[in-house]
Amino acid sequence: MDCAPDSGCATTPGSPHGVKQDGSEPSKGHNTYNGSQKNEKRGEKKNEERVTKKRGWPKGKKRKKNIPNGPKAPLTGYMRFLNERREQLRAQQPDLPFPEITKTLGSEWSKLPPEDKQCYLDEAERAKQQYMKELQEYQQTETYKMNAIAAQEKKLRKETTLSMSNGMHAEKNDNEQQGRMSMFNIPIFTEEFLDHNKAREAELRKLRKTNIEYEEQNAVLQKHIDNMRSAKEKLEEELAEEQSQNATLHKHLESLRQMLTSSFSNVSLPGSGESVTLETVDSFMTKLHSIIDEDPQQNEKLVRKVQEIVSSLGNSDGP
Repeated sequence: MDCAPDSGCATTPGSPHGVKQDGSEPSKGHNTYNGSQKNEKRGEKKNEERVTKKRGWPKGKKRKKNIPNGPKAPLTGYMRFLNERREQLRAQQPDLPFPEITKTLGSEWSKLPPEDKQCYLDEAERAKQQYMKELQEYQQTETYKMNAIAAQEKKLRKETTLSMSNGMHAEKNDNEQQGRMSMFNIPIFTEEFLDHNKAREAELRKLRKTNIEYEEQNAVLQKHIDNMRSAKEKLEEELAEEQSQNATLHKHLESLRQMLTSSFSNVSLPGSGESVTLETVDSFMTKLHSIIDEDPQQNEKLVRKVQEIVSSLGNSDGP
């Protein structure tokens, strides 16, 4: 390798280190040669890193975000081909790693005839049209509007937080450049701060007053509830007592009906000849009383018979 033109040195033939014949130090040409070798090595290393670097999603191209609770984005024709052929290839070559499967399928897709590709592309287009239709319908729903509002609020909060963080960072740098400042020099007792505190205290007083009023109302309502509970218990006791009395009276009434049926079994009503039974004892006694009351003289014999029966009943009830 030739030295630099301005060095004026002559190297020993076959000497790669650029050493002078008189044994002096290496020339500037030697430094240039070593520097070029280092640059070449750096370039090769960068190229190797660039080759071995894994490829991700293409720069500048964003993935489509899935819409929450919305229709699922359709697959492209290529993805449909991959999904269809992946399992087939995996069954044929189970030991083949996933990257090789994808690489092989990509090569197959590129070599696939246009008419064979078209069926996948047509399916993808139909799915896309259906997706656009469902998406338009979904965008008219309340769920989409609520999600859009929530996303907008989240974005606004993120921008606000980022802006505040940047502002605090810039303020911190300015404070460091200007020197240390006391943390107790923040002017908090300003007029705006005091007005804010007064408004908060007034609101707290109002809330305390409202709370006291509600507590008083609750106490009055609780008293009413206790009174109503006592009245309910008293009414339940009276009802139980009345039910017991009604049961006793009903039992006595049934006994009286049986007694009258037995006593008036030989008595028949004039004209109709109706006799008494346990089921008709009430109507029989009503008709008998009506006949005697209308013309007691004509039914004198019936009256005497009834009197005898009643007298016998009275004697049987005695001590």
